[in-house]
Amino acid sequence: MFMRIRRSRSRGFTLVELMIVVAIIGILAALAIYGVRKYLTSAKTGEAKNNLGRMGKDAVAAYEREQMPGALLGASANAAASHTLCASATAPVPAAVPAGAKMQPPANAWGGNATTGWKCLRFSIESPVYYQYNYTANVAANTFSTLARADLDADGTPGGNWQLDGGLLTSNTGESIMRLAPNFIEPADVDE
Repeated sequence: MFMRIRRSRSRGFTLVELMIVVAIIGILAALAIYGVRKYLTSAKTGEAKNNLGRMGKDAVAAYEREQMPGALLGASANAAASHTLCASATAPVPAAVPAGAKMQPPANAWGGNATTGWKCLRFSIESPVYYQYNYTANVAANTFSTLARADLDADGTPGGNWQLDGGLLTSNTGESIMRLAPNFIEPADVDE
């Protein structure tokens, strides 16, 4: 009584089938790498947009603050509230454009005074950044510009310069209003 063990012919994968599977996995990996890279670049540029928007709003708020002369007024005298932009920051922060990694700006880099630069804007960033930030103003023309520069791919050439501008506009009724541009000036190509 011998039981006959039936052997099924087990068949492995052919070389062609294995090559097709490897090719499909390679294509999916390439798509995943592209997607992740795009996501990381988008996250990094989000920092610039957020900080430039905040800086622009701070410039508008600084203009809207009522600033009056500190001298004593005589009897029955009055002083009109004056509005003025903060003068340009003396230097961009951080001093060098970060090269592909976050950089912690020194706390004392956000300098200025009541009418000039970062202190006038009441703007500072306390966490590490991918971008270098700058604020310039033409006080006589009542216009300002905020700029963020980066070297995200660490190739030594800053690219991906984001900008947000603002200025004083006169409405049809003759009222002067400080406004931000409706959108950012985006770089032609973002470092990747």
